[in-house]
Amino acid sequence: MTTDNDGADIPAELGAQGADASTEVRGWDHIGAIIVDAALQRRQNYHATVQPRVLALIAEWPDAATTSGFRRGLDTGTLSEVISWPSPGRLAQVEDMTGVLEREGIETVTELRAALGDQARRALLREALGAVRHVSPKTLDYIDTLSGTSTGAAADGGARSE
Repeated sequence: MTTDNDGADIPAELGAQGADASTEVRGWDHIGAIIVDAALQRRQNYHATVQPRVLALIAEWPDAATTSGFRRGLDTGTLSEVISWPSPGRLAQVEDMTGVLEREGIETVTELRAALGDQARRALLREALGAVRHVSPKTLDYIDTLSGTSTGAAADGGARSE
């Protein structure tokens, strides 16, 4: 069964396990988790498909809370095994999104929030991320949510499998 209600499956406050469970903010306090979540969420059921893989990433690669730590993990070539995701398209998207954060000098979720909170820097960052294949304006809004700069419920359009 599929649904077009993409907002129904975005993460709620997740508490421990690397999530930022501030009062009204939802998301991750882990750069790798934000990137993987944003890359995998398109046309996927959040609770059945995305969340378990993000939690596996956090457990296996705690150092991926920073962009440089995530890069070290990516350089091992084992992301596919860590998140149990064999499809090369999403893995390439993860790689490309990571490259954008590296080029923009964003190392932590705090720095990502700051960049997204600064209007000039936000525009440049969104433009750079938007140039990555399959990163739509809704994905950019979803990254805002995952980084804690928005409490909106954006997710990519299209059907999700249940």
